Amino acid sequence: MNDPRFAKLARTLIGHSTRLAAGEHILIEAFDIPAEMLTALIAEVRSVGGHPHVALRNGLVQRALVADADPDQLDAWSAYDLNRMERMDCYLGMRGSHNVSEMSGLPDAQVQAYSRRYATPVHGERRVNHTRWCVLRWPTPSMAQLAGMATEAFEDFYFDVCTLDYARMAKASEPLCDLMNRTDRVHLKGPGDTDLRFSIKDIPAIVCSGDRNIPDGECFTAPVRDSVEGVIHFNTPTLHMGRSFENVRLTFEKGRIVDFDADQGAEHLAGVFDTDEGARYVGEFAIGFNPFIREPMKDILFDEKIAGSLHFTPGRCYDEASNGNKSDIHWDLVLIQRDDYGGGEIVFDDTVIRKDGVFVVEELKGLNPDALK
Repeated sequence: MNDPRFAKLARTLIGHSTRLAAGEHILIEAFDIPAEMLTALIAEVRSVGGHPHVALRNGLVQRALVADADPDQLDAWSAYDLNRMERMDCYLGMRGSHNVSEMSGLPDAQVQAYSRRYATPVHGERRVNHTRWCVLRWPTPSMAQLAGMATEAFEDFYFDVCTLDYARMAKASEPLCDLMNRTDRVHLKGPGDTDLRFSIKDIPAIVCSGDRNIPDGECFTAPVRDSVEGVIHFNTPTLHMGRSFENVRLTFEKGRIVDFDADQGAEHLAGVFDTDEGARYVGEFAIGFNPFIREPMKDILFDEKIAGSLHFTPGRCYDEASNGNKSDIHWDLVLIQRDDYGGGEIVFDDTVIRKDGVFVVEELKGLNPDALK
């Protein structure tokens, strides 16, 4: 049975997120997604005169492909999918998952090989930089469990968040983008021993309001590569390549991660940060403000948008906000600064712009939850 919410979401994704035009080609990469949602997307693509292409994926099959793939297979797989990506104007990643930890247990070297030979050329270099793209999760019982919600309640939450008025959010985000573009020095304070300083001078700020991710709600830039100094203690649990991490703590000197620890997953951190030289540096700094997303659920597309949060990302930067850092990883780690998570401050050039998760500068108050709702 078709859910009327499928068509509404399809209109948002095709009309707002990817802005598909007549004659353009879009690749819909679908991991464990109901056929009814895909047919709704195909219908919406054709309604605007576009050309839909669909790649069906399955989590179990994906793990089997990655697990024992040798370099020849990874290179052939990459070349095949890269050729298709080069022919696309837009990309839509529909990522459901029956088991969010499906990729756990793979050797570090195999995960690194997959990232280097497949994910980086196909997605990190081609798709991200040369298509209009949007990535979103799909509500499953697995996700509902991570969120601590009943399946039906989570589905209601999901569709409310994914179809909110993103055009309104985009307008409210403009003052923050302008302020970030004028800022040099950033100082982050937070729970634990978080005390981090860096510069964002002359690196563009980019608003994300439904055009790259659904759900959305962030403004990102990147730190000047060698400017990061101090400690940041992330208080949000996270998954990376199917592995769980909690309370990740990073120490920086001259932009480089020189020490790291975690309450869970500490034994895997070296494998991540030794992927390549760029994995020890940061490629993104972003401020999250989606008013409907309040609690972490180990899904980065939701968690990085949490109201009152920020994320700081070891690894590859984005071309549109480049600090020159190259890497096969891009690992968004989230710090919530709301009072119920220990509080904290974001300081721009000696002015506190957000305190305990609430914007306190007059021109930014439109991004607080009460205003956005």
